[in-house]
Amino acid sequence: MKREILIHGGPRETRVAIIEDDRLVELLVDRPDQRRIVGDIYLGRVEAVLPGIQAAFVDIGLEKSAFLHASDLLEPDEDEDEEDGDALEVPDPEEAVATATSVKRPENGQGGRRGKNGNGSGRGGQREPSRRSVPNIEELLKKGQVLPVQVTKEPISTKGSRVTAQISLPGRFLVYMPYASKVGVSRKIDSRDQRHRLRDMVTKLLPKDSGGVIIRTVAEDVTEEHFRREIESLLAIWKKVKRKQTYVRKAPALLLRETSLTRGLIRDVFSDKVDALWVDSKELYDQVEAYLEQVDPELMGRVHLYQEPTALFDRFDVEGEIKSLFRTRVDLPTGGYIVIQPTEALVSVDVNTGRYIGKRDPEKTILHTNLEAAREIARQLRLRDLGGIIVADFIDMDSRGNRDKVLQELRNNLAHDRARTKTLGVSDLGLVEMTRQRIRPSLYASMTTVCSTCAGTGRVFTPEVVARRLERSLRRVAQEQKERQLAVRLHPEVALYLLEEEPKLITGLRETTGLKLELRDDPMMHLDEFRLMSQPAGRDVTDLYAVA
Repeated sequence: MKREILIHGGPRETRVAIIEDDRLVELLVDRPDQRRIVGDIYLGRVEAVLPGIQAAFVDIGLEKSAFLHASDLLEPDEDEDEEDGDALEVPDPEEAVATATSVKRPENGQGGRRGKNGNGSGRGGQREPSRRSVPNIEELLKKGQVLPVQVTKEPISTKGSRVTAQISLPGRFLVYMPYASKVGVSRKIDSRDQRHRLRDMVTKLLPKDSGGVIIRTVAEDVTEEHFRREIESLLAIWKKVKRKQTYVRKAPALLLRETSLTRGLIRDVFSDKVDALWVDSKELYDQVEAYLEQVDPELMGRVHLYQEPTALFDRFDVEGEIKSLFRTRVDLPTGGYIVIQPTEALVSVDVNTGRYIGKRDPEKTILHTNLEAAREIARQLRLRDLGGIIVADFIDMDSRGNRDKVLQELRNNLAHDRARTKTLGVSDLGLVEMTRQRIRPSLYASMTTVCSTCAGTGRVFTPEVVARRLERSLRRVAQEQKERQLAVRLHPEVALYLLEEEPKLITGLRETTGLKLELRDDPMMHLDEFRLMSQPAGRDVTDLYAVA
């Protein structure tokens, strides 16, 4: 697979595009006013402990308190498959990796307790509450208690951020976990001999009782010297965090800020599997060059400073795809299309054959459309960064084998996603249910705002409906007998509708109500809005008389 990364740097915005086989699959946007906080470590203060939901709210200095579930205070289980050395997966930025096991209790009783009841932990992840029994959170935390926590999920909509006490520090080749005690290896390293070799090498380098680490996939061919330097670097960072925690006089306080978008991307994504990285900012290019010289100089040949007059994203035809990001309809290559509708509860995806009619066999036509849709759905979820519960309504298929093909195609394409995904089978209603890790607001939520006209519904009342609402409101005015002369302000389209389609309405209302009415078209009005202005004072009385 051909893979390229584009980085466009500007004074007010940095955009990163990941391209696979000449198609945009991921877009990351970083702005000063929307700083990413996933991975940041804070010294938080417990504001409330809620045993009814086994959770606590922790003040970390943001507008809303962070949510801390009891499972985020507990350590990972020891994996049953010790022979392979894997434990529970952590949501690593690049891949699902194995978590080190036998986690230690943090100092001063902060951050958890020893046991086998928790889930895996990792930077940038969204962890599900443990399905196993968890201890009473009241036994673990008290109101006013201070403890270090790490952000795993940014505030979304009305919800605050989510945090974990199981802190991890990601490096280029390793993920360091100060409260763990063993060495885990990425599940994507298949060779058992290689896994054992890497584990033995890192175990010898890791100081005793200093924590645990995960060996990342990109470290498969790394030398012992590279591991030694990174272990020393990560241990030094953790010592700074602990030192700052000691000197902090009052919580909440920021202990460690996650690295910038560009540096984090180079650390987590850029590897020998990426054909080229293009940067159009000399400042960012120098930062990338300096970082790679420290961790992986061999990759410098793949980094290019883009200096052509044509904009970088235009040169790779990315801008056009970005413009279509928020359209509900996405066309498929052979004429079918999918409709994507994000809602508060879930994301719904509907598949339609459209103008694709196939040839003779309807089942083959439907299968072809569904397979195209499966590939595009996986791409759109990554591209729009949609998360949470997702329900896809594929076209009904009679053949169980064909349904399995579509499901497998969807899973195969979701495997390229850096976010964790889980896809269930086809339900009795013919729906495919899935979940996708959500650690920050989607691009739809972060780059758009609620429409002032439709209030976020995407729909407005028709002129005919507006006319009926106006009629009922004017009859209420007449009934109250407090106003005798009104100027009615309307959107020009509604005013035109009244003049052409219902010319007798206002005349009839004048006669039956006794009101003196004057119509005024106002292009500044919303399409489905009207205002009642009392004359001659010009006082707005709409809120007193308007009806649904």
